[in-house]
Amino acid sequence: MHCILKISNIRLMILKEACKRTIERFSAFQVTDSQNFDFPAEKYSKFKFGSTHIAQEFGYTLADRFVNQLFKFSYEGRSIVVLPSAYSHIPTASYFMAIHFIDKLNEFLYINGYSPVEMGKILRNVTYREDYGDMSAEERFNLIKGDKFHIDEVQIKNKILIFIDDIKITGTHERIIIKMLDDFDIHNHCYMLYFAELSDPTISPKTENYLNHFFVKELMHLQSIIDNNDFEFNTRIVKYILNSKKELCLPFLQIQSKTFLTSLFYKALGNEYYKFPEYIANLKTIEKMISE
Repeated sequence: MHCILKISNIRLMILKEACKRTIERFSAFQVTDSQNFDFPAEKYSKFKFGSTHIAQEFGYTLADRFVNQLFKFSYEGRSIVVLPSAYSHIPTASYFMAIHFIDKLNEFLYINGYSPVEMGKILRNVTYREDYGDMSAEERFNLIKGDKFHIDEVQIKNKILIFIDDIKITGTHERIIIKMLDDFDIHNHCYMLYFAELSDPTISPKTENYLNHFFVKELMHLQSIIDNNDFEFNTRIVKYILNSKKELCLPFLQIQSKTFLTSLFYKALGNEYYKFPEYIANLKTIEKMISE
């Protein structure tokens, strides 16, 4: 009896060990200087405001570095799900980077006789007006500590999970993802991937805001990005337009196409931006313009 119990306990310990979650982290670039970067800051800013051509470039770079510096040494053929940063209705900039990351990773898998990856989604129920990049570490955590993410447990079962974000500053977003994994009792092997990471803790987290607005310093700076055929709406650009001063927003809206304004309006509705008093005036202006 004691022997059977002892063996059962050993098996239970082995089972628990097998179920432990493992997390590996990788960043294509390290930020060690608040003014100088190993990647083009102007391109990063354009990427954050809708340039999908640059999203492709960044996605390819992240995939190449991840595969050649880490992944190819340990991959054994398990199914993979890639998950960009959480969003509700409007994708984030990292979503578009993740699309191209997947293409490049699939190329490696194809060459080596493996199946392609799946793309998953982390759903978030809370939408914020605040600019996350302009906050301190404490402000970031206080803003999203009550946020809840959701994931398709059926899709990810027994698969490697690759979480992708554009930049890691304080790790707050990653902490929320790990909390989600804990809440859903998910113990898959995970990779946390970032295009860039602030690796010097003495540098202000507001460096992210500096990067975001390196090129886009005012509303009209968006025009050269919008005029390119590769432009796609993301959460940042929609909030940036809606949150701008009415006297600056109107002339900007007046030079946009009806197609642009219609898409902007319906994306704002999908993310429930009409709930923010600060957005109402510009949203009503857009509504009026597309109904004329």
